[in-house]
Amino acid sequence: MVSDLDEAYASCEQIARAHYENFPVASLLLPRPLRRHVAAVYAFARAADDFADENTWSAQQRYDLLDGWLARLRSAESSRQPGPGPRPGEPAGAPLIFHALGATIRDKRLPLAPFEDLLSAFRQDVGVRRYATWDDVLDYSRRSANPVGRLVLRIAGYEDARLDSWADAVCTALQLTNFWQDVKPDFERGRVYLPQQQAAAYAADEADLSRAETTRPWRLALAAAVARTRALYEAGRPLCDALSGRLRLELRATWLGGIRILNRIEHQDFDVLSRRPRLGPLDVGWLAWRVATWVPR
Repeated sequence: MVSDLDEAYASCEQIARAHYENFPVASLLLPRPLRRHVAAVYAFARAADDFADENTWSAQQRYDLLDGWLARLRSAESSRQPGPGPRPGEPAGAPLIFHALGATIRDKRLPLAPFEDLLSAFRQDVGVRRYATWDDVLDYSRRSANPVGRLVLRIAGYEDARLDSWADAVCTALQLTNFWQDVKPDFERGRVYLPQQQAAAYAADEADLSRAETTRPWRLALAAAVARTRALYEAGRPLCDALSGRLRLELRATWLGGIRILNRIEHQDFDVLSRRPRLGPLDVGWLAWRVATWVPR
């Protein structure tokens, strides 16, 4: 007999499968008892990110949705029952997401601070369209990406400052990778994540983005950004050997997926405007082979 909670987790896993684009093999490597908890975290974050990106709503409507998501989060921590039905703008499965997430928070004794950090980053997406410096971008990534890595570690039973540091480097690298592959769609939403200091250093003009033209200055600016991102992957690589079991395989697949996206950007000579670099079904075999032949450093 399927319980309400099982149904809630199944709903979260469906959301994760539907959106898990860049690293499609990775989620399947997780042990099922962990997968349901990670899926609950992902479903929570996915919906909140969608609120921030929904351009048909006003800024105030998006802030209101994010505030409502925060209220649901705080209620879910103590409630063992599904919450109220979805408000206008919320996904139909909102009560199921928080029913599962509340159970995960209680079962794994997760702090609320990482979830609140995620929501603060999504709120920032509503109002902040440009980033002056690398420090600004990295602070955003600290709240938009790093909490997920730390939550996965806690779900798996790890609580270690060194592991957290490596996870932060990998998660920030993954976030930056997403920025560089999504320069065009982000610009169409009114956002540019490449720091203005980086663009200015190479005289990269935003007017070129409006023409969907990857000029030499933009190629050089993105090349420098990709190099910085690679350094973060390397800084976090020890995490791929420090964990155990299938989570280690999942992390290696995720790390390799991020590196493959960077390689694809380089092979396109950093032209991310005419063709979005991404992973597809044909990359699954490559990822599986690289995971199987991984050599720890």
